[in-house]
Amino acid sequence: MPYVFLRATLCLSLAAGLGACVPTDLVTMSSTPAAPAAAAALVSDPAMYLATSDNGFAVPGVDPAKVPDEFERQIVDFPSAEAPGTVIINPAARHLFFIAGNGKAIRYGISVGKAGFEWSGEALVTNRRPWPTWTPPPEMIERKPELSKWEKGQPGGPTNPLGARALYLTTNGVDYGYRIHGTPDWWTIGKNASSGCIRMINQDVMDLYGRVPDGAKVIVLNADGSMPNRLKLPPPAPKKKKAAPKASPAVATLPEAAVAPSPAAVKTPSAPLLVAPRATLPSPKSGPALPGATPSASSIPTPAAAPVMPPATAPTAPVCALPLVNGVCPKV
Repeated sequence: MPYVFLRATLCLSLAAGLGACVPTDLVTMSSTPAAPAAAAALVSDPAMYLATSDNGFAVPGVDPAKVPDEFERQIVDFPSAEAPGTVIINPAARHLFFIAGNGKAIRYGISVGKAGFEWSGEALVTNRRPWPTWTPPPEMIERKPELSKWEKGQPGGPTNPLGARALYLTTNGVDYGYRIHGTPDWWTIGKNASSGCIRMINQDVMDLYGRVPDGAKVIVLNADGSMPNRLKLPPPAPKKKKAAPKASPAVATLPEAAVAPSPAAVKTPSAPLLVAPRATLPSPKSGPALPGATPSASSIPTPAAAPVMPPATAPTAPVCALPLVNGVCPKV
């Protein structure tokens, strides 16, 4: 039997089976009107991950051979008491289930929060946006300062971390920052890689976006796969302590008198030169002081004046024209 004919037969058989057990909204894309048979093939056909264009943006293709079978979009048996349209997320298995009813669900591969970012509980889809703007929260900017360039928001596009679609989740009216969104990093699917959001291949989140109604319930199971009974959030990350500014080394200010001068500034005092004052000879008019006479003011030495020391001279031998007699020059 030719391959093309066999494949067509299988697609028709699958469509017939889906028509009996899957609600119409499961096989109809709201963003792309399609017949039930074509939409059913979209769920199981490897061509579902081909490159496409959406709202003016190019969506790169994903090679199915590089996506593990368990994380490819597919219809699975999934008995559940939840109403059709409900989303159930199993973080441990990295699977998202869109409840179709009659024991069936569409299963998608996802990426979930890495260690320290896990959460569980119930939420509602309160907003949906195509090619959304991404604004990193202050806590993320603190962990990765390079993201500060997007503190006012990164416009939607192929490199935007939220991908082609985003479903915004709130619990009791509170937005805790969790989203179901696409990602350009499709290779992270099946891993714990996000900060708590649920990542999907762009083609998968576009498919889910057309199926999930506004106000849909989202259930995130506990780590052991059990149903949550309350909202469990990860503990807040400890805030980094700001480093104290480095203090400048203290410079002790000493009084000028206590500052030791540099060796070059120290001058060794030279020894004072002792200069003998000139000898003051008595005036020719003044004779020797007589006993009992009152000395004149000029003859009284000044108390501050140093004693007059005549210059030391070597004794001069007397000149004698005759031979000395017993060392004495004889008188003529």
